[in-house]
Amino acid sequence: MFTESLLSQLASELDASERTRQQIEHFSKRFPGMSVEDGYRIARKWVELQIARGRKVIGHKIGLTSRAMQVSSQIDEPDYGTLLDNMLYTAHEGAVLDIPKRNFIAPRVEVELAFVLKSPLRGAGLPGGKEITLQDVLAATDYVTPAIEIIDSRIEQFDRHTQAARKVYDTISDNAANAGVVVGARRADPHDLDLAWCGAILNVNGVVEETGLAAGVQGHPAIGVAWLANKLAAWGESLNAGEIVLAGSFTRPVSAKEGDMFVADYGKLGTLRFRFV
Repeated sequence: MFTESLLSQLASELDASERTRQQIEHFSKRFPGMSVEDGYRIARKWVELQIARGRKVIGHKIGLTSRAMQVSSQIDEPDYGTLLDNMLYTAHEGAVLDIPKRNFIAPRVEVELAFVLKSPLRGAGLPGGKEITLQDVLAATDYVTPAIEIIDSRIEQFDRHTQAARKVYDTISDNAANAGVVVGARRADPHDLDLAWCGAILNVNGVVEETGLAAGVQGHPAIGVAWLANKLAAWGESLNAGEIVLAGSFTRPVSAKEGDMFVADYGKLGTLRFRFV
């Protein structure tokens, strides 16, 4: 278990990395005994730093939702991070949103669905809480909308000396690699959709790079939201009304560089158009 002073130190290193756009080395290499819980505690300290600067929590993201990603990361469940107000980018139907590349270090784009809540989800152990189910998530959801998650790496993905891949503890401490979210397409009542069959085509610079169905997220995207509500309860936390919850990517991450134009076509749910400038 890391001390409070060490947690604060590592959170400050992440904060400095984000502000200077200079990646740092793996925490797991410096601290071989690091655990998943240590990673989440560092991430929470980092969020505290952002809130102290005036940032506001607007929701959460779920990652590592596919079985293949969990196996490759040597973990048996998803991970999660926190969405802050400065991470939110809103596109407008028919228009192209410009996203400054300088806001990121090594951005990559993932295709997801977002659940926007109209009532809280409180897991077992919290006052008034219970074991949250998929049906509870649907009942608590105001609407579902297409969303793009922009992931980034404050902690380098591959060690600069050995080229070893970072461990899941590093990713978790790095706010589950979250750095941005793009919304702005159509909104739908979750009961009006077969969410597992919602799909998207991701086009980059005129080339189809990825396609996928939301069923790739544990069979149904609401499953991860229920998992998150139950997981947060152990920390005395809940999902709150008005929050955005990114349910997990159903495509592989696609790297983005300055000048790249992205079009994410979700069919009847609309299209998100954005470019890095």
